Amino acid sequence: MSATTRTPTAPESRTPSKAARLLGDRRLPVLVTAALFLAMYVAGLSRYQNYGFAEPQVFLNLFIDNGYLLVAAVGATFVILSGGIDLSVGSLIGFTTMFTAWLVERQGLPLVLVVPIALLVGAFGGFLMGYVIQNFEIQPFIVTLAGLFLFRGLCLVISKESIAISDSSVSSLAQTRVPLGLGELSIGAVVALVVLGVAFYVLHYTRFGRRVYAIGGNEQSALLMGLPQGGTKIAVYTVSGFCSAMAGLLFMLYIQSGDPLHATGMELDAIAAVVIGGTLLTGGSGFVLGTLFGVLVLGLIKSIIQFEGTLSSWWTKIATGVLLCAFILIQRTMTTRRQT
Repeated sequence: MSATTRTPTAPESRTPSKAARLLGDRRLPVLVTAALFLAMYVAGLSRYQNYGFAEPQVFLNLFIDNGYLLVAAVGATFVILSGGIDLSVGSLIGFTTMFTAWLVERQGLPLVLVVPIALLVGAFGGFLMGYVIQNFEIQPFIVTLAGLFLFRGLCLVISKESIAISDSSVSSLAQTRVPLGLGELSIGAVVALVVLGVAFYVLHYTRFGRRVYAIGGNEQSALLMGLPQGGTKIAVYTVSGFCSAMAGLLFMLYIQSGDPLHATGMELDAIAAVVIGGTLLTGGSGFVLGTLFGVLVLGLIKSIIQFEGTLSSWWTKIATGVLLCAFILIQRTMTTRRQT
């Protein structure tokens, strides 16, 4: 009697369900934010159609009124993608407004010379924080918190009072509009969109961008692969400092003054925009276009509250807090799904 041999069958591979594939898609948070913005905008159109909400300029005003926040949030995106955090953004923006106003009004320097000086100071401040974080192995939270107090204190060293800017070049730039057919954009909004485009290219089409994602995704693996971890970490904080200074210049154009209390708490708005835009707080996953939608969502909340007329401005903070909780839960669900 001949024995029959049976070939062992390979275990059946489980095909992930559609829900699992959807939760594992890195683009999901960005799509959710974009859908949220669209739903809010459509709701605004239906509720305030008799109050001019449908005017194209109302949409373009989202970029005009939030251009400085978009630039600050772009810089924060680089830091958060690398697995870090930057709490000095708002103070550096406020310091830039004071520093610029002091140089233009009190020292009589031309704006064309003041702008590069302010950008260099901001980038150098970010570089110093990145250098301390990397070389002394101190948590980014502590170092950038020290930067927050440092730059806010420097604002008060320059002046304890607000400095109004009456320079004609500042007024001219602030009032300049770029026509777009259906509406117009300010110089600040145009600069913000250019910064966004450059950041998109750098993060997705350069070696530096790939290093930022790699270090944020798994720092030990990036180190074993021989990626320049130290240089990349210092560079992302330098980028954040540069973007914060740029945001300060745009905020100065928007307000046309310097004040030691300008941009207080704006670092939290920038971080909120980045998280609502779908970037993981743990780093390694996110898109700078998501940050754009995060900023637009926050700006649209302010616009809807203004059109409503009966709500307090504090509802902006309440809505931001609710959205943050919701998107952190989405991030947590996605992270858990990828690990299983």
